[in-house]
Amino acid sequence: MSATRISSPELPELPFEAFTKHDPSPDSQFYREPRFVTHIDEAAIAAVTRLYGELLPAGGIILDMMSSWVSHLPPEKTFAAVIGHGLNRRELDANSRLTRRFVQDLNADPHLPIESASVDAALICVSVQYLQQPVTVLSEVARVLRPGSPVIVSFSNRCFPTKAVAIWTALDAMGHAQLVDLYLRRAGFARTETRVLIPNGGPSDPMTAAVGWLAPE
Repeated sequence: MSATRISSPELPELPFEAFTKHDPSPDSQFYREPRFVTHIDEAAIAAVTRLYGELLPAGGIILDMMSSWVSHLPPEKTFAAVIGHGLNRRELDANSRLTRRFVQDLNADPHLPIESASVDAALICVSVQYLQQPVTVLSEVARVLRPGSPVIVSFSNRCFPTKAVAIWTALDAMGHAQLVDLYLRRAGFARTETRVLIPNGGPSDPMTAAVGWLAPE
């Protein structure tokens, strides 16, 4: 474990070193080279795509946070815009679903360069485990979402363990779901729901989604 100590004033009930990482080097350095791979298997991707098909508004503006060269969006749905955020420009440039792209290390700067109440849905797929200021980031997501809009945070048991925060690597699947639900509630999402898309113990990667909705006007 890194000697760097990181506490979270937004989550004082968690251990003091909950958001330390084994590799404390900047995430921008770790993701400097592109990785043109998918981090979950085809069944898990299909489960995420089905959920997106159910919850994402056709014709809306979508924010794909911590994105890559694929977004797992349903091919039959079109959107007014898909804003992609990530840490590697080449990966984002290869993603044909994105209409706008920006590179930013959210652990260094969690504030989004996006207008308030301008987005219809936000996505974080298999990346929430790397956030060291998750409530601040999700509060920013809440700021840019329109009232009543959802954020969909999906996760599996896959990660780069040296870059995941300590509390994530210490918890099991149920603990991950409870942790992300806590993030969402603390960030101001009025309603939350956890969906097990693919349970543990099957032939494919497990997949869970935590969904938060802003209160309607």
